[in-house]
This record gives sequence, structure tokens and C-alpha cells, in this order.
Amino acid sequence: MSVTAAQGFTAAGIAAGIKANGNPDLALVVNNGPSLAAAGVFTSNRVKAAPVHWSEQVLRGAAISAVVLNSGGANACTGPKGFQDTHATAEKVAATLNELGGDFNAGEIAVASTGLIGVLLPMDKLLPGIETAAAALSADGGEAAAIAIKTTDTVHKTATVSQGGWTVGGMAKGAGMLAPGLATMLVVLTTDADLDSATLDKALRAATRTTFDRVDSDGCMSTNDTVLLLASGASGQVPAYEEFAEAVRKVCDDLARQLIGDAEGASKDIRIEVIGALTEDDAVEVGRSIARNNLLKCAIHGEDPNWGRVLSAIGTTRAAFDPDRLNVAINDVWVCRNGSVGDDRDLVSMKGREVRITADLSNGSESAVIWGNDLTAEYVHENSAYSS
Repeated sequence: MSVTAAQGFTAAGIAAGIKANGNPDLALVVNNGPSLAAAGVFTSNRVKAAPVHWSEQVLRGAAISAVVLNSGGANACTGPKGFQDTHATAEKVAATLNELGGDFNAGEIAVASTGLIGVLLPMDKLLPGIETAAAALSADGGEAAAIAIKTTDTVHKTATVSQGGWTVGGMAKGAGMLAPGLATMLVVLTTDADLDSATLDKALRAATRTTFDRVDSDGCMSTNDTVLLLASGASGQVPAYEEFAEAVRKVCDDLARQLIGDAEGASKDIRIEVIGALTEDDAVEVGRSIARNNLLKCAIHGEDPNWGRVLSAIGTTRAAFDPDRLNVAINDVWVCRNGSVGDDRDLVSMKGREVRITADLSNGSESAVIWGNDLTAEYVHENSAYSS
């Protein structure tokens, strides 16, 4: 049920004609309250799409009553007209929902878009599509909404965690341009727990730091990254912060793994664990460097346990380590010990989908896990048209 697994939410996903292929391309998620508390995190790219600028402004009020999302066009690098279109989209959602008996205003409606950069959205299709989506809103509409935000995704992505009479649910879009800072995706998370926006913000930032921020498919950062967390308070439950934060983390981690599993053209999911680091920042930097090494990605696609490429990736970082104390394991075989030849690389089997790389810096007690994927010819094919 995705974003409608939590009480107090309705959603819809429809084909508005934004995509030339006629596939679903417009989603609407509505928080029916009683609370409208919300939090969000966005791309750190200095080039931001119009919907990102708009939704950042909306969140200054710490309340979101609805989210409208479109695929088939990023509305990025579209100048003042693009921002005007985003504003018009929010106004249309508010007016349409009010006609259905609601009490909405555009200043509480977030907007998210994904697709080709530098192209204005077809507003003559998008605005009427909002009316169609509003008429289709349902407590069972979460899956349809998740399908409507896909671009090059091969599957829609949803996750839920329920406990103690309250739920966290979510949907995500993402298959290419996956890199930390925040991350490259559209995500909407919902909960029926009764928590204020400050608590939501704290939990969301803690979760994204160790999940979405540690997914690195191709080192490319989008202009449209948006992760929103909405709370309806409909369950009447006020969970302890630690309990709630862990539920949010679990949903984000589940969605992040699904993003890597659906990465464009990928045939291997790569779990990179850096241990023995002096600081967590060192561990994260080393993990990202390994994840982004294209030669290593190609080697893993060819099922070649080329540990030398792991060492060379580590060597490009600012992390503290002694090259003569580095150790590397691939699928639990320590092929490199003390910066030199370790166990026989022929002992490494790489036939499965998941490949595990452990890099031991032998310089401390901190660690981090980064998820990446291999690089195949299909990646080039899938990215012939950029999808944000």
C-alpha cells in the first residue's frame, strides 16, 4: 500500500499524457490529517529544479497537506516560466481539492518532478491531469502513485514498517543518477504517528545520512532530489523518538536497496564495507571512492576479483591510512593482506547478484557501508536520454 499504508492518507496515480508513451506519469498524495506536520531533504546540487525551490519554501511552514509528483519532465533549468508552472501546479491542486470539499492552500502543497532537464512541462496536460488524479484519490491508491513516478525504473518501489499501532510507509523513484548529497531520487514517506515537524526532521535526516546518502550508483547528482516525510497523526500514537527513528531508517534502507537493485543496466549489487577507519568520515569517503571506480565496476561485471583496483581507489582519498596495512576481502576471501597479495583470488566466487567488498584501513574503530553496482553496456543505452 506504500504511502497509503499509514492512516490518514489517500493517493492516486494516473496517465495525464506527459509521457509520449502513454504510461502513468502523475501522482497525488494527500494528507487528510488531523496533523499536517512534515519534513524534507533535497539535493545539494547548486543547480536546483523549480519544484525543489518551491517545496523548500513550502517546508518553511513545517506543514504539507498534499504532494503532487510528475514523471516525464524534470522542470529543471527552465527559468522563471518553470517556477511559474510549479506555482500554478500547486494552485491547481489546492483549487481542485477544495472543489471536492477540502480546505487546502497552495502554500502547503509540495511539488516534485522527474524526467528530462531543460524542457518545460506540458501544462495543458498536467493541469487537467490533476483533476483526474484528485477524482481517483483512494486509501488504496499508494501502489498506483508509486507506478506513476517511474521514469527508467523497471519496477516501482515501496516499503512499510508497522508497530505499536502506527505505521511508516513510503514510495521511491530512482534508477540512474544515483549519488549521495542527498541522493538521487524522489521519495515520499508517510506516517500516522502523532509527531511534530522538528521530530520528523531529526528522524529523516538521521535516516537519510546512513541510507540514501550511502547509495552511489554512478557518481552523478541530480537537480531534482526530494525526500519528504509527512505525518497525519491519525493513529493517535506518540512513539518514542528512538523507536520512530528506527522505523523511518528501516523504510529508507529498504527503498535505498531497491534503488540499487534497479540501477540502470546493473547486473551486480555491490556492498562496500569500510572498517578500521580513524573516523566515520574517512570510512564514508573511502567507500564512495570504491563505489565510483569505473574500472572496478567493469571488473565486477566481468566477475574478476581485481583487488588492486580497490586499493587504487582507496589511494585517491584523504583518509588516514598506511598503504602497507590495507586489507581487502571480496566475498569474504581476503585477497589482499597488508597492502600485498593475500589469499588465492581463484577462491572468490562472484556468480551471485550481490558482491561484498570489505576494505580494512587498520587505523581505527570506525566503519561505514556504501552500496553501489557494476557498470555495463546497458547503462550507456539507458542513459542516452537523461532522467533526473
